[in-house]
Amino acid sequence: MTATDPAMTALAHRWSALSLLHGRIESSIERALQAGHKLSAREYSLLDVLSRQHDGEGGHLQMHQVAHSVVLSQSATTRLVTRMEQRGLLSRYLCPTDRRGIYTDVTEAGMRLLEEARPTHNTALRKALDQAAQDPALAPLVRAVHELPGVIQPA
Repeated sequence: MTATDPAMTALAHRWSALSLLHGRIESSIERALQAGHKLSAREYSLLDVLSRQHDGEGGHLQMHQVAHSVVLSQSATTRLVTRMEQRGLLSRYLCPTDRRGIYTDVTEAGMRLLEEARPTHNTALRKALDQAAQDPALAPLVRAVHELPGVIQPA
């Protein structure tokens, strides 16, 4: 394959369209969450992921699983958790069965903020997708988003 291979050029254009869609959606959500709740999109994602933990088997996520879920490096996730812990939105504690493990939970204040921010997030997401659907280059991607299964577990 060469740099001018039509198949690779088409693939690169599709990837650019996907990146554009992601960027527009994330930017829209970021602005809405910052304006309404002084919360970043990453902070919202972290609260959302951690809020779904439970006390059953495999119910608590390890930091590398959290990092994968919010699409950050493990060190960036740890820094984000620390900042949010300082704001009183998260708390950390030692795993009762493995003293090397540290769990992170959403505090009551974090849960309240998440529940307040969820409608803002969902509205911004819906608006961004609706706007993108008007762009012929992005409309097929928006349709694909709507056709994805409801829950996709990270690998």
